Formats: sequence, structure tokens, C-alpha cells
Amino acid sequence: MEIKPTISFDDFAKADLRVGTIISADDLEESNKLIKLVVDIGIEKRQIIAGIKKYYKVEDLVGKQVVIIANLEPKKLAGYESQVMLLATSND
Repeated sequence: MEIKPTISFDDFAKADLRVGTIISADDLEESNKLIKLVVDIGIEKRQIIAGIKKYYKVEDLVGKQVVIIANLEPKKLAGYESQVMLLATSND
């Protein structure tokens, strides 16, 4: 995969990165990729629809801490609103 074009520090600084704790995780049975998470970021709770089913079991996610982008505009995925984006990495 090719590296995307360079952005300025000011553009990067616009991202509101937060650490939150997953307080609930539900399997979206209609999808083979998506899990519905609720993350507590301290000042509020946010819903995430994350394409992580291939990598994580729903029952293992509650209590985990994750990094999110809190100020990304909401998006509908599989009919559910995803209010933030979960940041994740992989060796694949």
C-alpha cells in the first residue's frame, strides 16, 4: 500500500485523539466484519461500528482501552451510526 501525501502539522493537530474504555461490545450478526462498541471517553460515551470482527472476539473487548478519533464526522455503517473512529494496527 502506498503512503498518502504529506499533511501539515496543523492538519494533524485537528484530530482529537482520546483514550477510552470499551464498556460494551455486540456482534452485528448481519455483518461478517463489524462489531458495535460503546466506548467511555470520560466526558461521554460514544458508539463505534468497527470492522474488527476478523481480529477480535466480542467477549474479549469489554474493559479494553482503545485510541479513538473523537471529532471525525459520524458515518452510517450497516444501518448504525459510528460516532468516532477506532485506531488499530496490524502486522498483516
